[in-house]
Amino acid sequence: QERHGRSTLCVPNGTRLRERRPAVHLSDWELESERYILFLGRFSPEKNCHLLIDAYERIDTDVKLVFAGGSSYTDRYIRELQQHASDRIRFLPWIGGDELDELLTNAMLFVLPSDMEGLSLALLDAMGAGVCVLTSDIPENCELVDGAGFTFRRGDVADLENVMRRLIHDPVMRQAASEAARERIRKHYLWPDLARRIESVYLQLTGEQAA
Repeated sequence: QERHGRSTLCVPNGTRLRERRPAVHLSDWELESERYILFLGRFSPEKNCHLLIDAYERIDTDVKLVFAGGSSYTDRYIRELQQHASDRIRFLPWIGGDELDELLTNAMLFVLPSDMEGLSLALLDAMGAGVCVLTSDIPENCELVDGAGFTFRRGDVADLENVMRRLIHDPVMRQAASEAARERIRKHYLWPDLARRIESVYLQLTGEQAA
């Protein structure tokens, strides 16, 4: 507006509400419902998966850490991460569909420790699944999770460790956050509502009327 004298319309990314799925495939991955922390997304350095591993390895817990996602021309980085694979730290192949819904809705905690985001689809999906979320405190994450999740200081492994430790041991705090997250998604980030907003913008630009 200041530079070009033009107003801006913003329609955010969206997601859907997911209900808890029965634990059908979890045993195949040696996981138990509500007993794992989940990172879901692209394995690349700016996502700070290495920071999450470092913080997690400082915590004495039987709650597992699970990575699910894929490469983005980052095979070397993935190999470095996988050197930490163990009974506690699991790396899953790319999954989708019902298996993804099951993995997401049964997680104890979703962590997004990234240095750079837009509006993360994985974070939206986790909140829509009613999972307690913990993110780095970059502005793009804070805008979404403020009052409906938890943050740690970007790049601060000790702070990430401390917040994870507290959330692992406080199910009441996790439950309150998960309910707030679902409500945030229900009010502001459901795809049918956003699709209508996008349609409205296009129709305004073309001067057409809605069918």
